[in-house]
Amino acid sequence: MSRAQGFALAASSVLLVSGAQLGMRWSMTRLPVPAQWLETLANGPVPWLALGGVMAAIFAYALSMLCWLGALQHLPLGRAYALLSISYALVYLLAASLPAFNEHFSLLKSLGVTLVVLGVLTINSRRTHGNKS
Repeated sequence: MSRAQGFALAASSVLLVSGAQLGMRWSMTRLPVPAQWLETLANGPVPWLALGGVMAAIFAYALSMLCWLGALQHLPLGRAYALLSISYALVYLLAASLPAFNEHFSLLKSLGVTLVVLGVLTINSRRTHGNKS
């Protein structure tokens, strides 16, 4: 497997884990607190769409882990983990952009996301790794 395939697996892992985080957040705001799940299942009504969202998020987490394991086989650890941090930025940007999450942009959070992205670009630049990457 080539380095490009390793990056593709890492990017897939980032997208899947970001989707899982957003799906989990959306679902958990529509479900009762976990201590009341058995009672809700026994007495209804069960919010099936939200329950399905949790299951889909768990599946996305599992797929993300498989992609991540593949990426770790083919990328240097420092590069791979830097790429993983993109998920933090992606989740923030999507949560603040999509009305379903009721999150808000802030200057400090946006600055933090910018710094994370700049850090990932720096770590993965050719200059920092020369021709060995």
